Amino acid sequence: MRTESMGKKTSSLSRRSILALGAGSVAAAVSGVPAARAGQAGGSGIVTPPEGKRILLSCKLGMIAKELDGKKLSATDRLRMAGEAGFDGVDFDQAGEFTAEQAREAVQESGVFVHNAINHAHWSQRLTSAKEEERARGRANIEHCIRVSHAAGGSAVLIVIGRGGDGPTDVIEQRAREEIQKMLPLAASLGQMILFENVWNQMMYEHNAPPEQGAERFVAFVDSFNSPWVGMYYDIGNHWKYGQPGEWIRTFGRRCVKLDVKGFSRAKNKFVDITSEDDDLPWDQVQKALDDIGFTGWATAEVGGGNVERLTQVRKQMEKAFGL
Repeated sequence: MRTESMGKKTSSLSRRSILALGAGSVAAAVSGVPAARAGQAGGSGIVTPPEGKRILLSCKLGMIAKELDGKKLSATDRLRMAGEAGFDGVDFDQAGEFTAEQAREAVQESGVFVHNAINHAHWSQRLTSAKEEERARGRANIEHCIRVSHAAGGSAVLIVIGRGGDGPTDVIEQRAREEIQKMLPLAASLGQMILFENVWNQMMYEHNAPPEQGAERFVAFVDSFNSPWVGMYYDIGNHWKYGQPGEWIRTFGRRCVKLDVKGFSRAKNKFVDITSEDDDLPWDQVQKALDDIGFTGWATAEVGGGNVERLTQVRKQMEKAFGL
């Protein structure tokens, strides 16, 4: 995910486009999904993503419009929109707003797979905080996400480890390590990995240093757990500003479990649309590095979203980026 200043852009759907589909499938029309697809899991079936794909494409739930002409869309409606846009699944990045039961119900009703969960409160209730109550709240938030991901059918949770400003490097890393170790029994019991995202939080890299930094500090932190339930959710766009993504991917190797995807312009020092004319990220090198480590798994867009048309555009941009 991006830093706190990066808001999620969403837009409402057109009522005209909904009414044009007819009154015979209101639930499907709200999401833009054909009636035959709505509720395809039958409320009790097992929802799975497409089989045989080396890279599965996903978007964040937060990218999907929440309202239609002032009417709030349900989680089920929003998941269906992602399916209509051609995504293989969704990263439930607003997990703090839903119970585990609600997440499972939305997946079964929509027939759209959820592979991961996130609670953005990790920016404010941090595992690196000097305040024990804040660390405890942060741990509880992540444990909630673990349960949500498990209930929805996912395999992991994404977390931001903390903030460099919370104290000396060795102190804050140990704080976070101790809190994460407390969560590993729950994660293991539910088959959920705890994945660290590289963000602009002044941890594991030098925030004001020049580019061409490496990923070795992230690797050292992951390896310090000596656990199969810990890995990286590598955000390709976040650290193009600081290092070569191909080199980072090779350094992560097996630790690179999932990917976040956004475009970034080094020339303009800002986030941009994936593969847009301003996106100078070397996607060919990313493709080669992923091949080199034998990567298989989920790649999730984290850019401005909106309606089905916008989501479809993002999905096509991702296909171009990964050469799919």
